[in-house]
Amino acid sequence: MAGIGFELRKMLRRDNLSGMLGAYAYAGIISSGPWVLSIVGILLIGVLSLPFVVPGSLITQFQVSVTYLIAVSLILTGPLQLSFTRFTSDRLFEKRDHLVLSNYHAIALLVTALSGGIGLACAVFAFPQQSVLYRLLMMAGFVVMSNIWIAVIFLSGMKQYKAIVWTFLLGYAISVGAALALRRHGLEGLLSGFVAGQLCLLTGMITLIYRNYSSQRFISFEVFQRRHAYPSLVAIGLLYNLGIWLDKFMFWYAPSTGQPVVGPLHASIIYDIPVFLAYLAIIPGMAVFLVRIETDFVEYYDAFYNAVRGGSSLEHIEDMRNTMVQTIRLGLYEIVKVQAISALLLFVVGTWVLKLLGISELYMPLLYVDVIGASLQVVLLGVLNIYFYLDRRREVLLLTGTFVVLNCSLTALTLRLGPAWYGYGFAVSLLLVVALALYLLDRKLDRLEYETYMLQ
Repeated sequence: MAGIGFELRKMLRRDNLSGMLGAYAYAGIISSGPWVLSIVGILLIGVLSLPFVVPGSLITQFQVSVTYLIAVSLILTGPLQLSFTRFTSDRLFEKRDHLVLSNYHAIALLVTALSGGIGLACAVFAFPQQSVLYRLLMMAGFVVMSNIWIAVIFLSGMKQYKAIVWTFLLGYAISVGAALALRRHGLEGLLSGFVAGQLCLLTGMITLIYRNYSSQRFISFEVFQRRHAYPSLVAIGLLYNLGIWLDKFMFWYAPSTGQPVVGPLHASIIYDIPVFLAYLAIIPGMAVFLVRIETDFVEYYDAFYNAVRGGSSLEHIEDMRNTMVQTIRLGLYEIVKVQAISALLLFVVGTWVLKLLGISELYMPLLYVDVIGASLQVVLLGVLNIYFYLDRRREVLLLTGTFVVLNCSLTALTLRLGPAWYGYGFAVSLLLVVALALYLLDRKLDRLEYETYMLQ
């Protein structure tokens, strides 16, 4: 999210209520807009298709199919997202802009080949009972969505945040409209409309990329050279996305909680609905995360390193370091405070929301646990962002690896313990990882001057 702080600081300089509300609203839309639009779009297609799609189970099959497309494409492209962002940032810093577009083509080619190969194998072997059209649409959707995540990362690196949100809004509006227009054709009609909208979304993003960059070479594979390789970022991208989705996959395929929906794709009604509601509660925390980390922290982060590079006195350097540490603590405290308020509000209205959705109140305990887990994920994002600013990739790799191991082992344990423990695996694993992250960060900040000078 580097660069968004300029827009937020401009709004906060007004020093009035409208400026502050505008900054937080802008941060909330930028941080959460794309995935909220995707969730709302998928839900709208399902709700508005209920009277027309018979049997209703086809709508569930559509929503589960799209969920798998999103999850697997994120995990597949995770290893390339951070490493490609770092490559792009380094080339822009070197004023070698001409290499950016040609290397984007190389990454897009790799992603298309990988997703196309996996999609083709699944279409041939994994869905023997489904129609040929369904298989082709799943393969096409997987290729398109994998390329969308790479384009999103590319545009984020170019600081095109507003353009991303507007493109997602247009793309999902087309997805909803096309799916509703084709809903009388059942599962294949809904999926055709969704894939068509995603293709329009990808086309819009590629158009934005071409408007901002040009290159004399169409394709360059410099991004894959060893001197530009960041194995730690590759591993972090994979582990973080895998950690986020691991407990969901385990609940989907556990005999006691999951059930087959379409082909080899499973879902878990017990687990999926509370998780969905819990993630809607993190929007305020994400807004605070962006405002505090990308404004106050970045300002004093720059001041500290400018003082180091400028040869300032040790006293001034220590003052800047102390102020930076205070802004980190204040920012994390505000994230926790706002997220706690959001969680408490959901606790209060949770029963009413479940009744509105026609869901049993027996889901409430799991909803509480999932809200706490999702809130801890926002805190973890804030801490990881600080580590990335300090270029401490080794610590981030340790934390994401620990998260995967803990989430897998604790979720397996809770599945064995029974329904009363569902959700605790995800929440407790995040609690332990956040505690470890804060402990390591505190040690790192205490030694910051020493490591800045002595370990170069």
